[in-house]
Amino acid sequence: MEIAILACGCFWSPEIKFSKLKGVLKTEVGYCGGNTKNTTYKEVCTGSTNHAEVVKLEFDSNQISYSAILNYFFAIFNIIEFSCGRYRI
Repeated sequence: MEIAILACGCFWSPEIKFSKLKGVLKTEVGYCGGNTKNTTYKEVCTGSTNHAEVVKLEFDSNQISYSAILNYFFAIFNIIEFSCGRYRI
């Protein structure tokens, strides 16, 4: 089993999409970076904590490669649309 952590703006839709990929065994959402510990969704939504919303994927590399995960990520995620404000990567 391997792990990938992807910052993707709002994490709810990507988590659902990734969970349906063959070879992705588990998904988990959370926050990365930032300047506060144990932040809450409400705090992150203010834009003042500097956290990125992320999806952690546990995957079987015999069923799906890291490269395939990244290709899927860029197919479903518009990096230009989410490159400012709270939605940054």
